[in-house]
Amino acid sequence: MTEPFAQHPADTEWHRWAPIGETLDTSSTPGSGPAPSIAAFELLPLAEMLVPEKPRGGELDPSECGHCKPSEYTIWQDDDWRVVSGFPGGVGLPFVGALSPRRHALLEDAPVELLAGLGPVMQRLSNAVKEIPAVARCHFMRWNDGSAHLHMWAYARPLGMMQGRGAILPYWEQSMPAMPEQMQQDHIRIVAEALAAGGGEAFPNR
Repeated sequence: MTEPFAQHPADTEWHRWAPIGETLDTSSTPGSGPAPSIAAFELLPLAEMLVPEKPRGGELDPSECGHCKPSEYTIWQDDDWRVVSGFPGGVGLPFVGALSPRRHALLEDAPVELLAGLGPVMQRLSNAVKEIPAVARCHFMRWNDGSAHLHMWAYARPLGMMQGRGAILPYWEQSMPAMPEQMQQDHIRIVAEALAAGGGEAFPNR
């Protein structure tokens, strides 16, 4: 009798490349000690909390906001929104990108009409990322501690990677080696073209 949920190893180009079964070097992961395993992560001692906090990028002077400037890493944009990906050094997950409005806007005071478009464009980006064969889910995360400009990070959770569920996924990404450049560009093209199919312009080869 066949098991109702019989499982087998995921088999895509990314999965065949992934360092499955290897203990990853987490020494470069922020806040980690010298090469601990994921299971050995410990929080640093709680530091003194100083105020006032230093302003975030673009908080005092929008003309200095990096998100407002044209980016060579833009893979798709329309009149209101932009997606960037393909950062230097590469990434280990099938896709990592950032979604932000093209006009300078903070979550705290963004126009309602702009925010009304955030849900639909997140839905489109999630569906586009899941066009990559190796991807099961698209996680969205917002910190905005470095830049005041509203931006959401999109992380592709690999198919079958139950260890990557939830908030731990960015730590896995920072610990994994970069996937081959051609594979990264292929994944970016898939996302960019899937987004452009619903409107806007794709720049998959930037």
